Amino acid sequence: MRKPRVLLLSEGFGTGHTQAAHALASGIKKVSPHVHSRVIELGKFLNPTMAPLILSAYRKTLTVQPKLVSLLYRTQYNKSLNGFTKLALHRIFYTQTAQVVSQLKPDAVICTHPFPNAVISRLKRQGLNIPLYTLVTDYDVHATWINPEVNKYLVSTPQVKALLEIRGVEPSRIQITGIPVHPDFWEAGDKVSLRQEMGLQNMPTALLMGGGWGLSFDEEHMKALASWADRVQLLFCLGSNEKMIAKLKEMPCFQHPNIRILGYTREVSKLMDVSDVLITKPGGMTCTEALAKGLPMLFVPPLPGQEEENCEYFVQAGYGQVIHSADVITNRFKHLSEQVYAPRYAESQLKSVHKPGSRNTYDPTCCAQAVHDLLFPATAEVTSAPKERFTAGIGATSLSGTRIPF
Repeated sequence: MRKPRVLLLSEGFGTGHTQAAHALASGIKKVSPHVHSRVIELGKFLNPTMAPLILSAYRKTLTVQPKLVSLLYRTQYNKSLNGFTKLALHRIFYTQTAQVVSQLKPDAVICTHPFPNAVISRLKRQGLNIPLYTLVTDYDVHATWINPEVNKYLVSTPQVKALLEIRGVEPSRIQITGIPVHPDFWEAGDKVSLRQEMGLQNMPTALLMGGGWGLSFDEEHMKALASWADRVQLLFCLGSNEKMIAKLKEMPCFQHPNIRILGYTREVSKLMDVSDVLITKPGGMTCTEALAKGLPMLFVPPLPGQEEENCEYFVQAGYGQVIHSADVITNRFKHLSEQVYAPRYAESQLKSVHKPGSRNTYDPTCCAQAVHDLLFPATAEVTSAPKERFTAGIGATSLSGTRIPF
């Protein structure tokens, strides 16, 4: 009997969408070891030359013209992708998506970005008979996520569910699951023993993260942070921001035994475990990982769009505070150095987050379990009567003869 298959489709605009897909794939494996999952950044997979150029242009625009990005986000906030845009996406980027689906023969497709979500919806209108689940990876929902062909929306909060309902999505097609995090974040580790394991001091510790594109503090803020190194251990996790990493390592004030400067790392779960506060951009994934760990947060002023909405949610829920001025950091570090704030706050927060029935309950296992529950009624039908292979709408042939392993 063939093992069930789940195809997770994302795009690389930022890192959160793909990170959520990988986190969910790992969670599915833990909850249902017999289910096979495959994560693909669809545009990059089908157009390895063009996709990086578009992503680079997007990143540059976000950095140089954030107000323009904000304007586009707001003006299009209640507008779904129109038919012309969906057709253009298909013709330019995704003409071979049907071949990918036909070769992999998944029992369900989960999309963590609006673009592949729109493309799979288009294929469903043409006859594709596979359940489509859409995982909204932020604490807000732009109208571009919405397509009538989606069988189930997996969302972060009741507020996001309400926004979908306002836009006409039936409540039965929406399930509140929280944003998935990797199983490494499902439980908190022992702070003291992990500090010893990682060669860190057993002292108040601040973790500074900026997502895959690095933290966006200016030099003045960085020097102010470094001035606390005698009293607060600083762990900088700067992702792929190689320029910032090199710059900090060259600055004399960062030549301190209580300062660690890291690039990309797979140890984020442990870094959160050893820390007492997280300073970060309000990206959906990083904030959710901190939420799962019960780690208090300070937010760098957010980028326009989803980050603003994420920030508003976490601040209103009491899990974080925006760094409007250097005084916010000074006051927080003062509390940390006095050993008053962090241990008590983190412990009470962790209990609040995971308290059954709490308004802000977050169960990190929920999303993977929800997918398991959605899969198995359909899986029973698939294993007894395999789905017909879908081949309609294939415009390109460069994948012909190419086997795509699951």
